[in-house]
Amino acid sequence: MARRKKKSAAPAPESGADLLQAALERYRPLLSENDFAALLAELDRPLYPALRVNTLKADPAQAIETWASRYGWQVQPVPYCPTGYRVTESPAPISQTIEHRMGQYYIQDAASMLPVELFDFDELDAPLVLDMAASPGGKTTHISSRIRDRGLVLANDSSADRITALRIVLNNYGAISAAAARFPGEKYGAWFPETFDRVLLDAPCSMQGLKTTESHPMRPITEKEQSALAQRQARLLASGFQALKTGGQLVYSTCTLAPEENEAVLETLLQAYPGAVEIVDLSTRLPVPAPALAADGERAFDPRVQRAARLWPHRFGTAGFFAALLIKTAPVTAETEPPPDRPLEQAGMRPVPPREGREISAWLQKDYGFDLDTLLEAQDLELWQRQEKIYAVPSLFTRHFRGLPVQRLGLLLAEEGQTGRVLSHRVLSHRVLSHEWAARFGPGFTRGKLVLAEDQVAGWLRGEDLHSPPAHTLPKGFIALVTDPAGRNLGRGRILHDRVKNLLPARLI
Repeated sequence: MARRKKKSAAPAPESGADLLQAALERYRPLLSENDFAALLAELDRPLYPALRVNTLKADPAQAIETWASRYGWQVQPVPYCPTGYRVTESPAPISQTIEHRMGQYYIQDAASMLPVELFDFDELDAPLVLDMAASPGGKTTHISSRIRDRGLVLANDSSADRITALRIVLNNYGAISAAAARFPGEKYGAWFPETFDRVLLDAPCSMQGLKTTESHPMRPITEKEQSALAQRQARLLASGFQALKTGGQLVYSTCTLAPEENEAVLETLLQAYPGAVEIVDLSTRLPVPAPALAADGERAFDPRVQRAARLWPHRFGTAGFFAALLIKTAPVTAETEPPPDRPLEQAGMRPVPPREGREISAWLQKDYGFDLDTLLEAQDLELWQRQEKIYAVPSLFTRHFRGLPVQRLGLLLAEEGQTGRVLSHRVLSHRVLSHEWAARFGPGFTRGKLVLAEDQVAGWLRGEDLHSPPAHTLPKGFIALVTDPAGRNLGRGRILHDRVKNLLPARLI
């Protein structure tokens, strides 16, 4: 009987050190001797965590000073992002504060703060923005801050697994003028040609950034995989460019240093649409020049490609990164097709009738001193309802994309029908303020607050109910905004006869 041959053992996976060494050998010819030595020195230094202050909830200069003092941080500003800071020293992880859990800042690698900072938004009052590969949502929230949450950010991600993370991040950030959709990004050019004022494509890539992070680890990648990635990036970029209005801006970025996925992809777009693509020179937008490659050792690129930015780690102490700012200077010809069409009403949503809208505004003014009417007008928002949930949604969505199926739209304001009890001849509100709304707008409330004693805060943040509440005049059943003596927003609590029930969401405890 013939003996079966033993299967050869699978090759052992490459270690992180092996992957790094291979990448360094590949990139050595692309740098001068001095730059390569500086790169090696930088790779021996730690990659500090960084955060971006949520300007929808906090003033950056004041907030970072307060947090640094409160938590013992040492911070350095990110040179190209006015709201970004590296935390170079912290006794505890920066993810463990109540401010982070309440969405007052977003933890993000400093390099990833560059793409959104490249856009010019000042001349646009309420822009239409497409984020083509948005999950987990860091750059989408950055856009929301930069457009002052006015207009619309259509945040798309093709992955069903990643769309949940995108929804959570947008809700925690408090972004109202944002919608999340799940479609192949390659479709948008055909569905919505000449539609968006700004387009961001932070493209799926090989993540060869040399300095690894938890969200961007280095991994082995074959030549075939890299070629497939580059081809998909080119398709996505063409689609985004088609969806962009003439005169609009598109930012293309990756977290890899591989030329096939950066300079070569830009050159593909230049060749596809000659005379319609301007690559903006980024040398004056960075503290020091960080030009893209003129050649990669095998080919010379169009000289215009060098106007993009290649962030080698030693340039700014970040992970490796690539970004380009493009302007569409002329319309382009492309095939079109109708987008999906499922109106919001078919998804179970309906506009809140004017009378109900007035009742909601009166409730928020009476119970919390919050002026909803002014917000709706200033931010161009509408009230919509799905079953018992009431949402504020951007009017630009209902005007331009009402038939596009989305996974998330606007921000939850309240839920109906929780209580109808009468206390001292007063009918308590049937509406329960949402955590998301309280976390976004609570600091501006002039009524409906409950201030904890300092020694009660730690237990509250552990999710414990408050059995000895401070003196107050709030009625039983009322949903209060809870703060500490310093005014920190600690979420909501329900006033009961013997305690205050903790309503912090479980994910924040």
